[in-house]
Amino acid sequence: MVWRHVIARWIGSAGPLEDRLRLGIMIFKFAHLLPKFARLGALVGIAALALAGCASTEADDFADFVDDTRPPAVMFNEALATMERGDYRAAAEQFDELEQVHPYSEYAKRSLVLGAFSHFSSGRYPEAVNAGRRYVTLHPSGEDAAYAQFIVAQSYYNQIPDVNRDQEQTARAINAFRDLIRRYPDSEYVGPAQEQIRFANDQLAGAEMRVGRYYLDRRNYVASINRFRVVIEEYQTTRHVEEALHRVVENYMSMGVVDEAQTAAAVLGHNFPDSEWYQRSYRLLQSGGLEPQENSGSWISRAFDGFTGLGS
Repeated sequence: MVWRHVIARWIGSAGPLEDRLRLGIMIFKFAHLLPKFARLGALVGIAALALAGCASTEADDFADFVDDTRPPAVMFNEALATMERGDYRAAAEQFDELEQVHPYSEYAKRSLVLGAFSHFSSGRYPEAVNAGRRYVTLHPSGEDAAYAQFIVAQSYYNQIPDVNRDQEQTARAINAFRDLIRRYPDSEYVGPAQEQIRFANDQLAGAEMRVGRYYLDRRNYVASINRFRVVIEEYQTTRHVEEALHRVVENYMSMGVVDEAQTAAAVLGHNFPDSEWYQRSYRLLQSGGLEPQENSGSWISRAFDGFTGLGS
């Protein structure tokens, strides 16, 4: 009864009807903070006390507001049922609504990550990223935080275009997966994240290779070498590094810089002796009366210090 008197005093001092309604709505939203035994009495008292002396139609309007706000458990179960039916788009909207209407309920936290999953499953990747990020920001130590971060990263990953287009989404996917590994190193999603990073790096390397070949075909050797150098130094664990080394041999031979051409071929042969690209480089050097010979001071040689193989 104490809570009812307190609420009555708050509402009675609120002044005009509009102010009393606003205060009544606020109290309703925070009713979950009241002691359990007081919640029912408080909610019933709001409708009666806030509208005391008002017209019956006004009281009905407030009652309709209370009736229209469904309990979070009901909303959650409805959204879950929709998701289990495979209607992910509708489920995402229901989870989003629950999180907005009942932001402080225990179901809001679960709705946020399930909403991210539903957005992801319906192909709405920007919405999935927003929901996943929101969960990680609000609940960085939550039991589903690693999963939410995985949804963010995988949403970027699923938007990776082919190598002929801008690779911004690829870079975002890599950064998001790396954040997952750094923040949740014991998570079950670390293994899949590492695999996706390897594929994404291969994609970035492929984009550099495409541009490098473009410049090589147009005899812009310096620009071509710069592109292949990126692959050799930053993506040497991808499948593109063998061809990149051979293309460097081609570029340097065309420029007459035989020392670097010999070094690139020697590094290629040492690390990938059975590679078709090494055979091509070897034949190219022999056509000029040269043999592979490594210069340990070359940037090519230094790039492979500590190299342990592809995919490592």
